[in-house]
Amino acid sequence: MEAPKLDFLFYPKSVAVIGASNVPGKIGNSIMRSITLKFDGKVYAVNVKGGEVEVNGKKFQVYRSIKEIPDDVDVAVIAVPAKFVPDVIDECGEKGVKSAVVISAGFKEAGRAELEEELVKRARKWGIRLVGPNCLGVTNLENGFDCNFNPPERQARPPFGKVAFMSQSGAFGAAILDWAASHKIGMSKFISLGNMADLDESDFMAYLGDDPKTGVITGYIEGVKDGRKFFNTAKEVTLKKPVVILKSGRTEAGAKAAASHTGSLAGSFKIYEAAFEQTGVLSAKSMRQLFNYAKALAMQKPAKGNRVAIVTNGGGAGVMMSDGLLERGMKLAELSEETNERFRKDIEEGKLPHHMSYRNPIDVIGDAPSSRYEIAMRYALEDENVDVLVVIALFQSPALDEGIVEAMARMQEYGKPIVFVAPGGTYPHKMARNIELKGVPVYETVEDGVDAVYALVKYGEWLRENGKL
Repeated sequence: MEAPKLDFLFYPKSVAVIGASNVPGKIGNSIMRSITLKFDGKVYAVNVKGGEVEVNGKKFQVYRSIKEIPDDVDVAVIAVPAKFVPDVIDECGEKGVKSAVVISAGFKEAGRAELEEELVKRARKWGIRLVGPNCLGVTNLENGFDCNFNPPERQARPPFGKVAFMSQSGAFGAAILDWAASHKIGMSKFISLGNMADLDESDFMAYLGDDPKTGVITGYIEGVKDGRKFFNTAKEVTLKKPVVILKSGRTEAGAKAAASHTGSLAGSFKIYEAAFEQTGVLSAKSMRQLFNYAKALAMQKPAKGNRVAIVTNGGGAGVMMSDGLLERGMKLAELSEETNERFRKDIEEGKLPHHMSYRNPIDVIGDAPSSRYEIAMRYALEDENVDVLVVIALFQSPALDEGIVEAMARMQEYGKPIVFVAPGGTYPHKMARNIELKGVPVYETVEDGVDAVYALVKYGEWLRENGKL
């Protein structure tokens, strides 16, 4: 499908908040606070009561109708009772508004399908594209356009980055934004889908597929609006960039809950799994797994095969990683005889210790400094039998120095995907952050690292099958 032109939604020059309020705790007040924090476009407050709104140290005249605003308006953010929304859309249409984000709830999800149908009918009459209703809002981390009604002091915003996220659940979307912010995972755009009365997950997937600021598309869905549209869109988009979906309603009880939540048709999870497999969508089972996949794919190239080499200073961690990889369908790389000979020679010459193991997993043992890691990593990456490298570092060892940070930066010259695992607390977290600043994704547990490798291998398989890698 052709991607909808939605830059006017994410890059508006002017925005009207309809239902703006001066009362702290009101949705209209929170939206004004979010939208005026970093957005440098024009913001107008609208409320039938008129008056003035003061947020973030700025005062805004309140217009009684959007039609009273003297300038053009690109986007209307609507937070008024549901029964008034269709009439508000008509006013937006008369004003020439291009898109409306309908925060208001009380439509299909509340058993009022006819009101939602009327909303769509009015919007189509004027050519207005709708987000929602019953949604949290949208956020563009690049330009600060943020109409999310959860205020920043309650729900942090992540830094700008490559991961886009769309969610059918506003509450789950809020948790994702908070979690991404605390883990410093950069996001490009966030979309709360709500009831998807007009724009749906496939429309946004298509748009994000062409968005140069987005490297990985992620989403939480309970059900798709149009199965064939989703299938065709996903098949096209995944050849451009990875798509990771967390699908809830995997059980019968969960599917019923989804139907009552946003009025979506969850359907059989087996059908979704088959569709994901056939379209190259990576299926995540948890929020953590979703971001394990996304972070790896945002920071590293997809793998050209499933043969993995492991370098570790902890034998047990190497065994656990081996188990995890094999259980997920990957292989431990068989190092070439030439690589084994290089290790043997270095051991004989005293460059490497006699008691280390160079059979994959490569155990550089607990007293390894960064220089020993670097030798092992280079030999693994230079081996043509290795498609992916996993580096496990137990930073609790006093021998492992900060030189590992620059060593990881140098390893990327080989062009093979690398995943770093650093279990532990404060010091490992500090080192992990420094390594991630060099472009290598770091994970706290072996299980998370397995997820990352799986994503790189699985997405690489899809691209190879379709002649794209």
